[in-house]
Amino acid sequence: MSLSPSPRLPRGPRRRSLLASAAGAALLAGCTGGPGSGEAGAGPSAVERARARAARDSEELAVRYAAVIAAHPGLAERLRPLREEVVRHAEAFGGVRAASPTASGTAAGTAASPSASVRAAGPANDSDGSDAVPADEKGALALLAGAERKLAGRRTEALLDVPGESARLLASVAAAGAAHVFLLTEG
Repeated sequence: MSLSPSPRLPRGPRRRSLLASAAGAALLAGCTGGPGSGEAGAGPSAVERARARAARDSEELAVRYAAVIAAHPGLAERLRPLREEVVRHAEAFGGVRAASPTASGTAAGTAASPSASVRAAGPANDSDGSDAVPADEKGALALLAGAERKLAGRRTEALLDVPGESARLLASVAAAGAAHVFLLTEG
């Protein structure tokens, strides 16, 4: 009696075909959802509003960075690259390069006199007026980290309201904000 192995037919699709299908679906999903795709609530006006808010938030965060740099010149070397990145984020969302504060006397890349009374307006404003730059460096870094954390969270939530490329940009900038929080708290 000869025992020949019975051909086993696979049950269901193979792993490779599932992975290929998932990758194809992800590519298709990433290519759709533009402003003219007909998605409800994701028309150009919603995208434009989200981008304008993101640009404004980044500009305000850049002002906050400049205020901390002005109040604590010893942190300038550490904070300047982060601030420059925040300014680039504002530009990516359609903001203007003039994201540097004029009220505090700070120009892009330079710091004002540390004796100036600096108050920063920004995404982490508290209504009780606690947005003044703390006198100690550790507190000033915590202020920036808190502002970055809140803004990254708000941008992550906004991902649901925008399609395609705008969502990818928001996600990227939110991730950069989370990295800034790490750099501000772990340095």
